[in-house]
Amino acid sequence: MKMRLALIQMAARQRKEESLETAEHFIQKAAAEGADIAVLPEMFNCPYANESFPLYAEPEGGESFLRMSEAASGNRIILVSGTMPERDAAARIYNTCYVFGRDGDLLAKHRKMHLFDIDIKGGQHFMESETLSAGNEVTVFDTEFCRCGIEICYDIRFPELARLTADAGAKLIVIPAAFNMTTGPAHWELSFRARALDNQVFMAGCSQARQEAGYISYGNSLVTSPWGDVIARMDEKEGMMITDIDLTRVDQVRDQLPLLKQRRKDIYRVERI
Repeated sequence: MKMRLALIQMAARQRKEESLETAEHFIQKAAAEGADIAVLPEMFNCPYANESFPLYAEPEGGESFLRMSEAASGNRIILVSGTMPERDAAARIYNTCYVFGRDGDLLAKHRKMHLFDIDIKGGQHFMESETLSAGNEVTVFDTEFCRCGIEICYDIRFPELARLTADAGAKLIVIPAAFNMTTGPAHWELSFRARALDNQVFMAGCSQARQEAGYISYGNSLVTSPWGDVIARMDEKEGMMITDIDLTRVDQVRDQLPLLKQRRKDIYRVERI
């Protein structure tokens, strides 16, 4: 079973309307090039800054939600619509990914589970918990190709989540992200190769493109295989990458190197609580 995946590495604009128009342009382009699934980056419609999240936040069903649903249905494509700040009925704000089917219906919703609170000496300082609340769901959704999982950026650093997602049947884990220039060069590729290898799945990371003002994203959107190698990678610039994925590779690797079957569940296991 093969599918065509489009990673849309765009940068968020100051005006939300410009971000939405840019996303719509790339989604249409992805569909025209035969993509089955298109992926947007983390906070594609909002500058990545704590002060921006409350200003740009929308409820589920708001303008950005509806525009992405319409982009999916209008182009007959499965859309992982990156993430956007979501405000719930209690005024809590989440970093949320919505997934839409080819008919525009909502297939899945994932709220970032692990908030990006770091303080690296001589490097990046960021505290998402100052404005954002954490999600608490392991998220998978079904397509005609395979079951897919969703994580958001910092979620990838917690291997238990990827293992739970793989155990739930995912053969592809998609991660909208915005690694920065401190952690990106050090850990971006390493994290994706490790999670792919550990769980014998495809991993796809879709990053924001690099801008030279505000939060500076690493870019370098990529796809890694169940063997742990990088099969496609972008640079830091805005653009789109199309990758053909042969999902039979998952079963081939698992048959030849049966790591998941050889786990000692009599001694250790990872389980949802």
